[in-house]
Amino acid sequence: MIKTARLLSVLTLAALFLAGMASAQTDPGVQSGRNVGGTIIDPNNDPNGFTAFFTDGQKRFNDVESVSNSPTNNNGLGPRFNSVSCVSCHAQPTEGGTGAAVNPQFLFAGSSVAPKDSTPYFITANGPTREARFPFFFNANGTVNYNNPNGGVEDLFTVSGRTDAGSCILQQPSFNAAGQANDIIFRIPTPVFGAGLIENLDDSTLQKNRANNLSNNFGIAGDFNHNGNDGTITRFGWKAQNKSLHIFAGEAYNVEMGVSNELFPQDRPLPGEDGNGGSGLTGLPTTCLGLSGGYPEDTSNPTQTSNAAVLDDVSAFANFMRFLAPPPTGPVVLNGNTVPASSIANGFAQFKAVGCATCHNPTPGMTQPSNFVPALSKAPVNAFSDIEIHHMGTTLADNVSQGGAGGDQFRTAPLWGLGQRIFLLHDGRTLDLNAVIQAHESNGSEATNVEENFDNLSPGNKQDLLNFLRSL
Repeated sequence: MIKTARLLSVLTLAALFLAGMASAQTDPGVQSGRNVGGTIIDPNNDPNGFTAFFTDGQKRFNDVESVSNSPTNNNGLGPRFNSVSCVSCHAQPTEGGTGAAVNPQFLFAGSSVAPKDSTPYFITANGPTREARFPFFFNANGTVNYNNPNGGVEDLFTVSGRTDAGSCILQQPSFNAAGQANDIIFRIPTPVFGAGLIENLDDSTLQKNRANNLSNNFGIAGDFNHNGNDGTITRFGWKAQNKSLHIFAGEAYNVEMGVSNELFPQDRPLPGEDGNGGSGLTGLPTTCLGLSGGYPEDTSNPTQTSNAAVLDDVSAFANFMRFLAPPPTGPVVLNGNTVPASSIANGFAQFKAVGCATCHNPTPGMTQPSNFVPALSKAPVNAFSDIEIHHMGTTLADNVSQGGAGGDQFRTAPLWGLGQRIFLLHDGRTLDLNAVIQAHESNGSEATNVEENFDNLSPGNKQDLLNFLRSL
């Protein structure tokens, strides 16, 4: 009798455990079959002829850069870089997206791309495409100086040893030492679908939307990052640190690929090499300057015959991003079965009820009139973002400040296109939406109450919310 009771007890516990596993919510994962990557421009309603500028920018977005002597005039890579083309970082699910399942950075070291370099420990074949930053400078003895903030990008690779790089020899940053000292953070590429709509939101619309968002019972505040020159709202990048797509493209060309341009006209040394951080160093060595002949390396092309070709690469990149259509929503497949529309509808209702929509606004408003194309005028911006920066607490804090955004503040990541993203959060630390949601709860996070509301949902409602997110 006792043995039988014990056996029944064990079987009952096992059944409850398995039932709990069966009812646990599952991220449906990356979805496919959505028509992404086209242009917002209606070719039949393009009075200014910008379709050709989108196509030209798309081609240049795919170009592979070299240091010098390129037959295609794509000169200027390096002296330091994270990758060799825009599309190598913005490839998932197509050009303009975020990092792909296969990381191109993993193949650079020891190849003709970066022959003298080693692959950093955090770059893997099937991991996220990343850039690295050291939040703080190091003391001369190798310890971290927490009173001396850094936060600049530490480019992963150098042109040392390349056949087109002359005698330039540079060392890679001390990634292993930074990792051992816990003084390293990562960022993954942000997708730029629909970016022209976000760019064309006027500040007054965003401010009115913020005033509405402040009326909440979740402890959410939020603010905007601002341009240091004219004080207007900035909106691109993980901390909304860039004002426009033009600046976003120019900075990326200079920082991620080392190509000087009309917005950033000099080669960029690493933090510390520029004399900051108390290093006493005085910039890049002369053997690594002027490798392509002169500055800036990316300029306008006045001898070209087509209007689009006259532009510099940075302007072309900006046009490509500006005219990329927003990503469409779509059906969701979970465990081989199509999720019912009723599940997605209920997931959206739960998304709003628990408070997610307080920051991830379905739309922050309508765009202002556009002098580019009619498709950008008076259009809804269904980005699921308020474009504000929020305190996200200790779990997500990276101790890097950009503009007015502090070490634990991030822009509300637009969720449109989420259904086709592989690597999630600002550093790509997870592939699972459950982990993303859990990371929103921590000391100092404005989203803690919202995350706890999610925890209190029934398993079915949680699953519906995840299904909804992957429908975006």
